[in-house]
Amino acid sequence: MLVVGSVLLLLGGRLLGMVELYMLAAAALTLVAAAVAQVRLARFDVTARRELRPARVHAGGASRVDLGVRNAGLRRSPVLAARDPFDGGRRAASFLIAPLAPGETARAAYRLPTEQRGIFELGPLELRRGDPFGLAESTTEAAPATALTVFPRVDQIAAPDFTGGRDPHAGTDHPTALAAAGEDFSGLREYEQGDDLRRVHWKATARLDQLMIRQDEMPWQGRATVVLDLRQAIHSEASMEVAVSAAASIVSACARRRSLLRLVTTAVDSGFGAGTAHLEAILEHLAVAGAEPDERLSPLLAPLRREGNGGALAVITTSATAGPDLDAVARLQARFGGVTLVLLERSLVDPRAAGAEAPGPVPPLACVVRVTAGRPFADAWAERRRSAPVGGRWR
Repeated sequence: MLVVGSVLLLLGGRLLGMVELYMLAAAALTLVAAAVAQVRLARFDVTARRELRPARVHAGGASRVDLGVRNAGLRRSPVLAARDPFDGGRRAASFLIAPLAPGETARAAYRLPTEQRGIFELGPLELRRGDPFGLAESTTEAAPATALTVFPRVDQIAAPDFTGGRDPHAGTDHPTALAAAGEDFSGLREYEQGDDLRRVHWKATARLDQLMIRQDEMPWQGRATVVLDLRQAIHSEASMEVAVSAAASIVSACARRRSLLRLVTTAVDSGFGAGTAHLEAILEHLAVAGAEPDERLSPLLAPLRREGNGGALAVITTSATAGPDLDAVARLQARFGGVTLVLLERSLVDPRAAGAEAPGPVPPLACVVRVTAGRPFADAWAERRRSAPVGGRWR
């Protein structure tokens, strides 16, 4: 702007024949040139290190940035303005760094917003050097960009019961004896064609004069499948957040029991897996999950009727789901040992319906968890669990 003003002063001096305008224009241009020269000549050599603690956090948790800026040059550094953008530059942390002696390090820390789930880009860190009049500046990228992952909010709930399903690994509450490598000796049986000869028990074979196979106990491990209905037609922004949080809560509860986990949505089928890496992969997908344009729930449920499923099943949807889709959920009871339907009621979307909404029709299921504006998911889940008989199925 000062350069534009200088040009206008020159034009004014030319038209009006006033020497004073020429002098003002010359002074302004000289000031701009001096500012540019000062910024160009005032070189600095600094390095920066950024550390997120932690880099992955659940919504509402605490995460902070520890930042260290070190003067790696041989001369004292100038005053620097640091800017660390967050979420694509929508927000940023800004602060000044006082002059640093050679080898000296300045440290700073600040908290990151974690109210909303998602994967947010942090950085790159920019260091700016300007002149005293703010006419010129140079910018240096001191630290590369990194990412903060905010998982959905998780309620501390009990895992669903693993009742007996058709899959031998799915719902038993005791170890299963299989002719495969296990942990503890279970018994002996006669050799059958196709058995692994490495499992032959030679002492028993010599004593009985026939091949005998060692049979071990396999440790029990339950299975849990969570189906999250993300159809755009049945969700509002509020119900979507409740649904994603409910899915994350159920998955986390099953992970604490070291179960095999599987998440099924319109966009992804994680397959069964266990361990921290598998759980975090599911939570990372839930962190960015959004509405999908599909119209029906039934096609999402069809693969669950195949062999190889079993154990506990939780289906999360809203009361806007059509009757045929809910009937498709009920038919899965023949495949899974325990089916839980989590229904998000209309009062979550429309506060005027709170206290006045009548429960909609549901299929004949052992367990239906109704979530309303006055009864959050964690409370509804715990209440439904308390109503189940000890050692039995949910009613």
